[in-house]
Amino acid sequence: MPASIVVLSTGGTIASTDADAGAMPNKRGEELLAAVPDVETHADLTVEEVAQIPSFDMDFETMATLTDAAETALEAGADGVVVTHGTDTMEESAYFVDSTCDADGPIVFTGAQRRPDEVSSDGPSNLLAAVRAASHDRIAEGVYIAANEELHAARDVTKTHTSALETFESPNTGPVASLTRSSIRVFREPRSYCRTLEARSVSSDVPIVTSAAGVGRRAIDRALEDDVGGIVVNATGLGNATSAIGDAVASAIDGGTPVVVTSRCHAGTTAAVYGGGGGGETLRSHGAIHGGDLPAHKARIKLGLACESGYSLEEIEALFADEYAER
Repeated sequence: MPASIVVLSTGGTIASTDADAGAMPNKRGEELLAAVPDVETHADLTVEEVAQIPSFDMDFETMATLTDAAETALEAGADGVVVTHGTDTMEESAYFVDSTCDADGPIVFTGAQRRPDEVSSDGPSNLLAAVRAASHDRIAEGVYIAANEELHAARDVTKTHTSALETFESPNTGPVASLTRSSIRVFREPRSYCRTLEARSVSSDVPIVTSAAGVGRRAIDRALEDDVGGIVVNATGLGNATSAIGDAVASAIDGGTPVVVTSRCHAGTTAAVYGGGGGGETLRSHGAIHGGDLPAHKARIKLGLACESGYSLEEIEALFADEYAER
């Protein structure tokens, strides 16, 4: 008996065609499936339209709607869920859903780097890979991204190239699996690598402040004036920032605002090594939380959900430490 898969359509390049004012999503989920030869031989497919937006306009409200729709589908008996999504923020939506969804079952995001009206669009191939992964008995739970015949865990995957088809990579872990013409080769345990949080929304602002040569404290000071829920410092190297940012981080934490430190680097993890005004050890001594190998945009989601859940500074620190320990 074929697996039952619910496809949630949100727009993105996979659903876009060009127009006078620029490309915009105008194809619905049924049209996307119709462009995939023999996709119905892999599963019984049902389509739901969740949104029709470019993913650079994705927001937390729509992400929460995706979580609710995926949970509803799985709890109603679907064997898996496929989400069609733009590639710009796909990893953020996938990470959000992985951090908030309680239901058991695979949820596989996919999209395209080339539109349906461009030569050699990758949308149909990626959509077929997502359906195959979501309906495969080895992929029993968790949230993933399927692209370029690879399957990546939501926590680890990131977009690495603006236009190349092989844009999605998991720099620190590699993919969970790859898809051949007839099978799936599994490289590491297919599962969720995220801790599920109680919150389903993010109502407070959590800005990202990037450190670079000569950057001052103004961005953090303004964030504190706006009473933000938390701050992510996208630091250099192992998690180091300018002395001015370091001083501002101390002020933020003294006032009760949590600060998470990540790295601008493509791979690796933060570590509290260096002293000085904004070194990683100094930031840690101020009470800043090191984000491990999470990039800034995912640490922002985790911190926002933790703030929404009412976690204390100590609980937020434990939350980041616990997840990193599971890697």
